Amino acid sequence: MNPPTRKAPLLLTAAVAGAVLAALPLGLGSAAGTDASRSAVAVVAPIQHSGVGSDAGMPLTNEGETGARKQLTAAEAEARMQVLIADRAARAAQAAERASRAAERAAAERAAAARPDFFTPVAGRLTSCFCPRWGTMHWGIDLAAPMMTPIYAVGDAVVTEAGPASGYGNVIYLQHENGDVTVYGHMEVVEVQAGDIVTAGQLIAKVGSRGFSTGPHLHLEVYDGGLRGERVDPIDWLAARGVRI
Repeated sequence: MNPPTRKAPLLLTAAVAGAVLAALPLGLGSAAGTDASRSAVAVVAPIQHSGVGSDAGMPLTNEGETGARKQLTAAEAEARMQVLIADRAARAAQAAERASRAAERAAAERAAAARPDFFTPVAGRLTSCFCPRWGTMHWGIDLAAPMMTPIYAVGDAVVTEAGPASGYGNVIYLQHENGDVTVYGHMEVVEVQAGDIVTAGQLIAKVGSRGFSTGPHLHLEVYDGGLRGERVDPIDWLAARGVRI
């Protein structure tokens, strides 16, 4: 006995497919005798839109935009440029000032490093020693020099007294960091006053012949540990600090 035929279902399927194709708009699929499978592919193909994803062919304009960006006028741009230039000049000036201050500090540090801790009090010649003289003790040394020869602080110190004094004519007392005191006498001109801070080699007076003096010279004394301490030979005191008389 032969199996039942299946032509009827196949005919039904073909009829449905033909109805679908008949309902489609013209132009989809092939113009002549296209089969159903090829027509289906034509239906789902993407539609091409020229220019999508690119600015090619699209004019760049603000027309029709809301909140359009502001554009400076030439005068406004020039004014802003002048502000920029002035700001740059101010920053350059500040940088130059900082560099100048740094250079000044460096120079001062080099000068301080090069400056000696102790200094020769006057460019003169020794005329009297720390020794007995004329039946009494001479408690200092005398260094003869022409009138108005500069006199310098032998070391960093504080001026504790400066001005006229009996016997010395004019006198200066300097107290040093370790407590020692140096005394300068007979000056014509005094360049410091009590309370001043002086450094080694700083001008403090000029040679004279005031007070009990027989000619222009500097009288120099040293008190070890303060005015109540022992008076010592200035030559030895200075030699211990690298200064030769």
